Amino acid sequence: MTDESPREEILVNVTPREVRAALLENGVLQEVYIERTKRRGIISNIYKGQVSRVLPGMQAAFVDIGLDRTAFLHASGITGSGPENGDDEGLSLPDIRSLVRQGQELLVQVVKDPLGSKGARLTTFITLPSRFLVLLPKGNGVGVSARIEDEEERGRLRSETLSILDNEPGEGGVIVRTAAEGASRDALRADLEFLRKLWSVVQREAAATEIRNLVHEDLPLPIRILRDLVTSDVERILVDSEEAYRKMKRFAAGFLPEIEPMIEQYTRRRPIFDLHGVEDEIRKALDRSIPLKSGGYLIFDQTEAMTTIDVNTGGYVGHRNLEETIYRTNLEAAVAIARQLRLRNLGGIIIIDFIDMEEEDHRRRVMEVFEQTMARDHARHQITPVSPLGLVEMTRKRTRESLQHILCEGCPNCHGRGFVMTPASVCFEIFREILRQHRQFKFDEALVLAHQDVIDLLLDEESTGLAEIEEQIGKTIRLQPESLYLRDQFDVVLV
Repeated sequence: MTDESPREEILVNVTPREVRAALLENGVLQEVYIERTKRRGIISNIYKGQVSRVLPGMQAAFVDIGLDRTAFLHASGITGSGPENGDDEGLSLPDIRSLVRQGQELLVQVVKDPLGSKGARLTTFITLPSRFLVLLPKGNGVGVSARIEDEEERGRLRSETLSILDNEPGEGGVIVRTAAEGASRDALRADLEFLRKLWSVVQREAAATEIRNLVHEDLPLPIRILRDLVTSDVERILVDSEEAYRKMKRFAAGFLPEIEPMIEQYTRRRPIFDLHGVEDEIRKALDRSIPLKSGGYLIFDQTEAMTTIDVNTGGYVGHRNLEETIYRTNLEAAVAIARQLRLRNLGGIIIIDFIDMEEEDHRRRVMEVFEQTMARDHARHQITPVSPLGLVEMTRKRTRESLQHILCEGCPNCHGRGFVMTPASVCFEIFREILRQHRQFKFDEALVLAHQDVIDLLLDEESTGLAEIEEQIGKTIRLQPESLYLRDQFDVVLV
């Protein structure tokens, strides 16, 4: 691993009903953001909601914000229940019934999109982000992003921001964002003034808006990436839409003048996501298996409860011994897994099964490489030490749907199981169904309609079994292939 910062580039692809943004580091795709007109994310949107139900046993409430499913508000996310960040559910909290009541109106902000069958996750700790700062209207004090590691710079930013707050008193606390590293006092002051004006607008809108309605919507994706993704490592931003290019340039000129020169319009005939093989990388990120350059491979299994990742040596035999082979495979896997977590946007509980290593130095080095690579992840995560079973357990904050959930749906053939019955199994099902029909009904012959693979098997390997069934029931069995049938689909028609 090198300490040199990677060169970053952002590609923005705009089509009439969809916008995609890709973050690349040294020409390698790391993150993908997708926003569709009919399926826009609602994270950071502010709503005027109404408590529809209070659940004392769960220390939570369901809040109607006008969406198809009621949203979820935990006691830890309610102002006055504990820390200003509203994240720690493990602390002792007051009874939810002392914080909210059924029918009560609340100004709430979405912190997690609806995921699967779950409604959106809410908080009353409103946050308003800008380029350098995040305003906490109901908080206090100054916090500095943990991703700013230089202690001297952290101290400077905290001191500068505190002085601005003291000189320009007003409600709320502030978090200094990673992008503020190196920012001047004037830039921080301008950000704070903008956020306070925005909060005043939100308050006026909230007062005029009816319950179960949107009060404030977050920026569209092309503008949002300028605010949230552009760091000192980003060298250029390419956008293939003239209209989006103009809007991004106009926004940057007004609010982020230092990044305005980075924005360039992409006018070549070749699709922008063909650069650096971005389109191919997105398709590969939907595969269950990811090959490693060494010959090993990773297996990703995403379930409702957690994601499991298995590391295998595959065809990699190494050049020295088994331990060295395993060590090299795990090192490569550590980097690949960190990238795939970002690219696939996997969240929640993640279990990684590296190949067992005997040497402690090897285990420690693999974990170091994994943690160093994960350090560039924008999502908050926590990695625990290796468990007694040799598994690496971690959590990654899940705020929006994974790439797989955005682009894919459950297979209609296998209903999401990921497998179908073999032709041999279908043949035996057909035999059982014929015998069942024979016991219940009278008929002269039976017509079996099935997939071509099943019919071929009945005429070949299972022809003896078919003859025995005919002899047992004393009836003729005819076979007919159906091109529209799935492999595990069949019908037995009595004639």
